[in-house]
Amino acid sequence: MSDAYAVQPAADSVRARVAATLSEWDRDVFYRVAARHWPGGDRVLPRLSRSANHGLLWFGTAAGMVLLGRGTRSRRAAVRGAASLALASAAVNTVAKRSVRRNRPVLDSVPLMRQLKRQPITTSFPSGHSASAAAFATGVLLESKGWGAAVAPVAAAVALSRVYTGVHYPSDVLVGAALGVGCAFAVRGMVPTRDQLPAPGRPHADVPALPGGDGLVVVANRASGSSEAAALVRDALPLARVMEVEPDEVAETLEKAAGDGGFRALGVLGGDGTVNRAAAVAAKHAVPLAVFPGGTLNHFAYDLGIESVHDTCRALAAGDAVRVDLGRFSPGPDGAEHGYFLNTFSLGVYPELVRRRERWSPRIGGWSAGVLAALRVLRGRHPLEAEVGGEHRPLWMLFAGNCVYRRMGPTPGRRYDLADGLLDVRVVHGGRLPGLRLTAAALAGPLSKSPVHAAEKLRRFTISGLAPGTPLAYDGEVTEAPAELLLDKEDEALAVYRPQL
Repeated sequence: MSDAYAVQPAADSVRARVAATLSEWDRDVFYRVAARHWPGGDRVLPRLSRSANHGLLWFGTAAGMVLLGRGTRSRRAAVRGAASLALASAAVNTVAKRSVRRNRPVLDSVPLMRQLKRQPITTSFPSGHSASAAAFATGVLLESKGWGAAVAPVAAAVALSRVYTGVHYPSDVLVGAALGVGCAFAVRGMVPTRDQLPAPGRPHADVPALPGGDGLVVVANRASGSSEAAALVRDALPLARVMEVEPDEVAETLEKAAGDGGFRALGVLGGDGTVNRAAAVAAKHAVPLAVFPGGTLNHFAYDLGIESVHDTCRALAAGDAVRVDLGRFSPGPDGAEHGYFLNTFSLGVYPELVRRRERWSPRIGGWSAGVLAALRVLRGRHPLEAEVGGEHRPLWMLFAGNCVYRRMGPTPGRRYDLADGLLDVRVVHGGRLPGLRLTAAALAGPLSKSPVHAAEKLRRFTISGLAPGTPLAYDGEVTEAPAELLLDKEDEALAVYRPQL
């Protein structure tokens, strides 16, 4: 007999002994859990186990996080937890349970009051409840340590309850939990957490440290719903001067504050439109800007790495800041020489969509107004006729981003560098079916060319031949476009406080 034939039976024997040892351990732990009295467990754990059926416990937790949490971190944690759960559930139910058809434990040793009223009919290995619990808790933890610490004990209790109620062996639970953790990390691989993304940390700006807000003037837009945030600013920065004003007074108040002198930095509390006005004033007077997120979207603040009032206060106390570019279009609104955009500039369907959404949102809410505005605009408009870069063409939309937008998973939404000197220009060509064309362009992202979409990275370009009354949008504001426009950049024109991440 050859050596190869002699080795195979020995290997099979080792595997058989290992499998027998693991099976013996598995059953021993199962019976120990069944025999042990757990104070309060008979009332709590079966109910907790049932509440996790079909992920209802976790989807309810995610909804609570969105409603009770402050800031976008809570919402991101809830979405990431739900996405991780969905992937884990799909992996367990479509692959894992069909690959290993293990019978459920015999319930003879489990007290009747612990047993579930409705026993599962699927196979035992691995535990889907444990996979979902671990996936949700890990996904939340990767985005928010605070929420993760709150959710993790509940997830562990759900996993324990599957053995306690007699529907799974311990190895079912352990493997299910490991699979859930792996799915959460797989989701993070597809859509990185904000902590994984590089912060826009260059170039560094020399600005004064303002502990307690000494030498800081903050203008807050009341219409942004920022009264609570304004109170937080006052509490955190007792030496700062905080002025809450109406929307039509923001620009005048900012200009007056910058012109009066006697301060070392200008602060702004509001959404992207309010921050846009403050940035123009701060750049004009060469003073650093402190941004406190207080609006609905806060794209600029989040791309800086600022998610809360506390983040800006840390940057002020330490004197941490970076220089950022300003996008510019000439001529500007209301006869100004220039208009500025921190985030985006657009022509075509989007400005009209914004205009209709703002008109309808006080009556039916922002989300509903946005959907109805999109349906109305896409159904009723004709392509925009314009000459771009010397070539006349019909356009459904022209988008110019201040610096290059990158993907976060399947969607664009983040800038890694706010001082790259570039405009991210994307065009959706005119033609039939504008909705499908816009969707295809969104999915194509930064692809340079497609039948419906083109994208370029430019420093400047011109647009001409615009009809009178053509709307343009910049940072959520809408105005009337002139017949001809020049878009370019002011490189590193603004110093903005940003904490070291």
